[in-house]
Amino acid sequence: MNTPRVPLSVLDLAPIRNDRPAADALANTVALARATEAYGYRRFWISEHHNTPAMASSATAIIIGQVAAATERIMVGAGGIMLPNHAPYVVAEQFGTLAAYHPGRIDLGLGRAPGTDPWTTRALRREHRSGADFPELVNELRGYLAPGSAERKVRAIPGEGSGVPVFVLGSSTFGAALAAREGLPFVFASHFAPDQLGTALELYRAGFRPSATLAKPYAIVAANAVVADTETEAVRIFSSLQQKFLTHFRGGMEFRPPVDDIDALWSPQEAQMVNGMLAESYVGTPDTVRRGLEGLVDRTGADELMILGEAWDFEARLRSYELLAQAWSL
Repeated sequence: MNTPRVPLSVLDLAPIRNDRPAADALANTVALARATEAYGYRRFWISEHHNTPAMASSATAIIIGQVAAATERIMVGAGGIMLPNHAPYVVAEQFGTLAAYHPGRIDLGLGRAPGTDPWTTRALRREHRSGADFPELVNELRGYLAPGSAERKVRAIPGEGSGVPVFVLGSSTFGAALAAREGLPFVFASHFAPDQLGTALELYRAGFRPSATLAKPYAIVAANAVVADTETEAVRIFSSLQQKFLTHFRGGMEFRPPVDDIDALWSPQEAQMVNGMLAESYVGTPDTVRRGLEGLVDRTGADELMILGEAWDFEARLRSYELLAQAWSL
């Protein structure tokens, strides 16, 4: 297989172990960013989730600021900001401020899901319309980030003219169509919603309109990857992520320690649901995972891969990203 070595990036959810406080998760996020910068990864993105005991990534812009301040070269951004939760004007100010502190290093990925439950959606004080107004919100935000003038009544300062790159995130064809129409890079969330991956990428590329910011389609594909020195250890590490999804299907979400036999914990129906959501997961030794990710690039034509590599033990997580970087020749 002669697959080109596309860039690898990191997606971080600031996972909270069920035996540790959120502060530990946030400290690990910063440490992971420093390490993956040294390993050669291109970007380090933080997601937005609310009211989720297994994730500390709620105040995304604050975390991005901490990560960017602790690193020097790696691009740092949101993967993503769930735009319906926020006033676009405030997001423009926040990311304009981040870009002022860290010129040329801040990315802004935008999603249309709330990233939480209906009760928390109401607590966020934003009116949701099932994401139907997402294109209008994106365009409003981009307007605030564009070069402005003194005559404009509402200006994002800092923000206007900042050149913060905007990415559209999606797990369906909706985001793909929007990214294509606006000439923006597209990121597909196949690390938890792989079903429409091929269809969305085809639609994105077929409908892409060149823009002032992007001359041709640029597709980033997100996937799970756990790398260890042995297949057995990698499979065991991966069981923590499987349990996170299992507890989600059972009405909660917890990040739990790994187990030797995941099949002892779930029913066949639960296994089918979890494994379906985690279908784009690559688990094993460096060579095994490298070949799997090469196959993903061949199958999708991805221009970049965004890797989520969760592990209960933080040292195992660092080791996974290190081994993958070596196998991928970063």
